[in-house]
Amino acid sequence: MSDDNSGNDQGERSWLDKIGQLFSSEPRTRRDLEDVLAVAAENEVIDQDARSIMEGAMQVSDMQVRDIMIPRAQMEVIKADTPLETFLPQIIRSAHSRYPVIGENPDDVMGILLAKDLLPQILTRDSDEVRIEDLLRPTVVVPESKRLNVLLREFRENRNHMAIVIDEYGGVAGLVTIEDVLEEIVGDIEDETDVEEDRFIRRISDDDFFVKALTPIDDFNEYFKADFSDDEFDTIGGLVIQALGHMPARNEVAVIDDFEFKVINADQRKIHSLRMRPLRD
Repeated sequence: MSDDNSGNDQGERSWLDKIGQLFSSEPRTRRDLEDVLAVAAENEVIDQDARSIMEGAMQVSDMQVRDIMIPRAQMEVIKADTPLETFLPQIIRSAHSRYPVIGENPDDVMGILLAKDLLPQILTRDSDEVRIEDLLRPTVVVPESKRLNVLLREFRENRNHMAIVIDEYGGVAGLVTIEDVLEEIVGDIEDETDVEEDRFIRRISDDDFFVKALTPIDDFNEYFKADFSDDEFDTIGGLVIQALGHMPARNEVAVIDDFEFKVINADQRKIHSLRMRPLRD
């Protein structure tokens, strides 16, 4: 009995000593912190979900807004001169809580309309009395290159939930929400308004796509008319890991058949997101 306890004590001391050694001086690299998290998870000090969240929090410091933004072509916007009876069905259909409002020039974002600000107006006024310009909240503008950890801090400090993303020429490149940033830390945050087919693949341009690593191979094949086998792996992330032969790091590239995949977000255990470029005409 005492021998068993001694063995357990020795094992417990072993991993505690390892953590103690890592923290005997301040951790100098991210790898030091990742080693601490790995040891803690292996010994059930924290669970894998907690480890994943902490690693995701570290990962966002390497990511930029352009990596996760909703591209301009997919933005749900409202033109300022659109009558209420015209844009109200759009709000009902898309079920978002916030909408950029633009002028005649699509790059002129006049402000952000909150659906909750619109509802009281509908109940108390005639439709032709509702002036959308009177309901707008200020627009937050950020560059594509802004780091996600900085953006998240600004969102929290200023209590904003959406920002318009501009490119190097000052044009609108897309938008980003606080939910987009949080999903890079904690994983997908789905609600009853999420559309199933929008979950995995997002078109950025004609030859550039954002693809979640958990995209089922069948879904990818159907979307891109590809012919990847799902005999060994169920997801695109699995195919990329197989092609590279190891767990990839950010910015590693794998070419599989007629598709080029670039790793956007990954940790020691899995790939989270990819950018994909078709190589065929």
